[in-house]
Order: sequence, then C-alpha cells, then structure tokens
Amino acid sequence: MASLCYSLHLTPKLSPLNPKPFSKLTFLNQPKSNSSSKVRFPQRPTITRMSLNPTPATDRLISAAAYTLPFFNSLQYGRHLFIQYPQLGILFDPILPLLSLYKSVPYASFVAFFALYLGVVRNPIFSHYVRFNSMQAVTLDVLLVVPLLLTRILNPGRAGLGYKVMVWGHTGVFVFSCLCFVYGVVWSVLGRTPYLPFVADAAGRQV
Repeated sequence: MASLCYSLHLTPKLSPLNPKPFSKLTFLNQPKSNSSSKVRFPQRPTITRMSLNPTPATDRLISAAAYTLPFFNSLQYGRHLFIQYPQLGILFDPILPLLSLYKSVPYASFVAFFALYLGVVRNPIFSHYVRFNSMQAVTLDVLLVVPLLLTRILNPGRAGLGYKVMVWGHTGVFVFSCLCFVYGVVWSVLGRTPYLPFVADAAGRQV
C-alpha cells in the first residue's frame, strides 16, 4: 500500500498552467524536427540564348563591291552574246552609269586590281570575311585573263571552226562570270560566305 502511494506521488499532476506534462519527454524513435530547415522549391532551368553575331554592314558592302571587278572585266566576253541577243542588254542597263565611270578612268582595271589586293586582301585591318571575298574576286579576275591570252596566241580568225569554238568559249566564260557575280553579291549582302568554284580553294590558301 505504501508503494502504491509512493507511485501516485511521483505521477505528474495536470494543472491549468501545465496542460501537457509529457510535452518535454523524448523518445528514442522520434525523429528530431529541424526548425531551421527551409523548404526548397525546384529551380527553373536557366535558358541561355545564343547571341547572334551578324556580319557588319560595312563588311558586307565591301565584299559585295569587290565582285564588281571581275564582273566588269568579263563583259568583253559577252559581246558575241549581245550581238546575237540584243534584248539581253536591257538587263545591264542599270549598271551602265557605273560601268561608264569605270571605263573612264585610265588603267582602271590595273588600279582596281592592286587597290583591292594590296589595300584590302593584305591589310590586316579588315576582317577575314572581307579579305577572303576580296581574294576570291582577285583570283577570278586573274583567271579571266587566260581566255584572252589564248585567243591572241591561237588567233582563230573571223570564220571557221576555230572562230566558233572561241565564241562558245567566250560566251561560257561570260555566263560563268555573271553567275559568280550574282552569287557573290547576294551571299555577301546576306552576310554569308560564298565559295566560288575553281576559286575558293586558291583564295583560302592566300588569306
């Protein structure tokens, strides 16, 4: 009886000031709450936008203008085509004032050639894009001299099979030069790099 009374004496009594006498009791299996832990929400993936670096407008303009050199020098190969089809001359009417100005300068072909080669291709101030396009124009201009030299050496005359072969060859050179001119100018205006056939590899090794 005495032990029962002693155990009742040790039992905590409930009071209005202490309604939860077992609140401070801890158990071995009870997980500890970390009040300092914060709720982390999943982070959104960082979206990295590619920065576009277009070709500057000045580089496009210089590159497009460089292709006018071989084009103007190739017009002499199209005289047979213009004689046979006069209506084709209408397509070249917009560039006649510029062509007249080019022809009015003495030794305009040599001046433009060395100005483009020494002033642009060999000038490190300009970007690789400008120098590569200028070198393509210079290389194409050099190649356009070959048909003229062959004509003077072989001297096919004014009639016969040799004359017809010369006319076909000159017409083919003119058409090829026109296609290269349009291709080079359009791609340069768009800021893309044109690769002319028979020319791009040689130009790339020089730049």
